[in-house]
Amino acid sequence: MNAMPLAPAPEPDVLRVADIAPEALTRLLARFDMMVEHVPDGAKIPGSFWGEPEAGVIASTVYVRPDTPVHSFLHEACHLIVLPPERRALVHTDATDSDIEEDATCALQIVLADALPGVGRERLMADMDAWGYSFRLGSTRAWFEQDAEDARAFLQARGLPHA
Repeated sequence: MNAMPLAPAPEPDVLRVADIAPEALTRLLARFDMMVEHVPDGAKIPGSFWGEPEAGVIASTVYVRPDTPVHSFLHEACHLIVLPPERRALVHTDATDSDIEEDATCALQIVLADALPGVGRERLMADMDAWGYSFRLGSTRAWFEQDAEDARAFLQARGLPHA
């Protein structure tokens, strides 16, 4: 019997940057002295750690395409937000070097989802689960509600939104 190649799995149905008003992304990042740069469909996304369509980061700029998932935009933006300005300025593609920064990034992206019209934390957590984020309690919601105290303390200590 000849083996048949498996078809690639379809990408989950998650909110994309094209679903959000561009000025909402700009306003959100401006609160943290950062910028969003929109690249055209099919173009390479500068600073993307995971590759297209995932968002990219270079210094204080988050790069996205219309097909970039909103959770990816928020995640990469939050990686930069949790960093002090002197570290942020040095970032190119890979923004973190610690577990607590990664946890704080995940918690902050959930909190900041409420600042984007049409997103909100409920939808963002569902999109994170659909995309394959992995938390030891089995879901983004369970982690955020029951196991993210250290991440919230990290954010609070830096004067960042945490609830």
